Amino acid sequence: MILKGSQRGCAKQLGLHLLKTQENEHVELHDIRGFMSEDVVGALREAEAISKGTKCRQFLFSVSLNPPETENVRVETFETALKAIEEKHGLAGQPRVVVFHEKEGRRHCHAVWSRIDAETMTAKPLPFFKNKLMEVSKQLYLENGWQMPKGMVNSKDRDPRNFTLAEWQQAKRIGRHAGDIKGDIQEAWAISDTRQSFSHALEERGLYLARGDRRGHVAVTFEGEVISIPRATGLKSKDVATRLGKPNDLGNVEETRQRIAKEILPQIGEHLAKAHALAQKDKSGLEQHRASMAAKHRHERAQLDAGQASRAEEEKRVRSARFRKGLRGLLDRVTGKRVALEKKNELEAIWALQRDREQRQALVEAQLHDRQTLQAKITAARNKHAAALRELHYDRTNYRLMRRGLEPRERKVFAPTKPVPVKPQQPPRDPHVEILKREQIAKAQDVQTRLDKLRRDHRGASTSKTTETRRLTREERLRRLREERDNKPRGPDLER
Repeated sequence: MILKGSQRGCAKQLGLHLLKTQENEHVELHDIRGFMSEDVVGALREAEAISKGTKCRQFLFSVSLNPPETENVRVETFETALKAIEEKHGLAGQPRVVVFHEKEGRRHCHAVWSRIDAETMTAKPLPFFKNKLMEVSKQLYLENGWQMPKGMVNSKDRDPRNFTLAEWQQAKRIGRHAGDIKGDIQEAWAISDTRQSFSHALEERGLYLARGDRRGHVAVTFEGEVISIPRATGLKSKDVATRLGKPNDLGNVEETRQRIAKEILPQIGEHLAKAHALAQKDKSGLEQHRASMAAKHRHERAQLDAGQASRAEEEKRVRSARFRKGLRGLLDRVTGKRVALEKKNELEAIWALQRDREQRQALVEAQLHDRQTLQAKITAARNKHAAALRELHYDRTNYRLMRRGLEPRERKVFAPTKPVPVKPQQPPRDPHVEILKREQIAKAQDVQTRLDKLRRDHRGASTSKTTETRRLTREERLRRLREERDNKPRGPDLER
């Protein structure tokens, strides 16, 4: 389970973000503890009001809990993780809010603690909270038997396409995936060795090399967003400058945007519009399906909650009716019968609560399975659209080369390949030696042929001799049996 935490303020903004239903298909308030208010925004504003009595500006500690995508994680597992986080950071008993989100077939959790201790009016210190969250995360992977990410085992094996929140928001503005953008830049870097080849590889992927205002080398997307080359490749600026040279002779971001608008957009603008129209057509159908599925799932959960609530009220009424009143009730207290009934009711209430949790968990798992199936279709359509855009940029870049009278370059794909085994070089052959070898091989074959003929002849003679011996032996045995029968003495005649 990946844990990401931050100390922050802005209580109202965080509360509205936790309740956002535009990106999240299901938002469920799981727990509010230690606050007078019963809603998320009111509880966080209450924590902000208490922090006014201190000098603490980052009075909230927000943690997101993201389980593996392939695992169906129960609510009890999330609660265990929250308890471990509180113990590790000294937040046990602090007011908190827990909210569950579901989107794109994934279920994750957000927890927000108030750092202000109401008794001492001081903020709880959180030293090295990122390292502590990493320890808790590793422990959760081990306890639940999940496959731990390679980057968590060894930081050097971390996925280079991982992105930050700012990079995700930047990619979202242009309707692309942040991991795909970083992957395109890293692929272009891997298949190039000079500035010219790197710039050409970037243009094939809809990116353009430019000089940044604050950083040296940047890539400008077709939509005008600026991405740092060193940050996307995970290299130092001096290492990038070693291959690409100084960025002084490159155009700045504004000039690159103007070049895209004047030179590149008129060439492929119509094709891009068609590609976007086809993608929007596919997306609209899938989006309608997603919206109808989300509404259906919400209705099913509402029906389940209403049914469980009415059943809980009925079961509560039945348990209360077991207690007798008046003198009979007093007699039950004296004899101890009421204590036995209380224990029985308590066990039944716990069993009913567990039963309701199991029913809800089963419903959520079934709905997540349906949503994941739909998400696979959405992802396939998104990848198809991205591949079509890459084809357009690739064709446009090579068309520019052909206009200049140059030969279009062959497309390079970065993929790890196995090294080709090198055969040892054979020394030059002597013709006399070759003739001697042929004569020796012919003699050996002649000798082998003679030996095979002798073996066959010997085997045939032995077989016939053995058959004849067997035949004589059989006749001899029959003759002996006849002689024994004729020469056998007879016993005395029976008296009549």
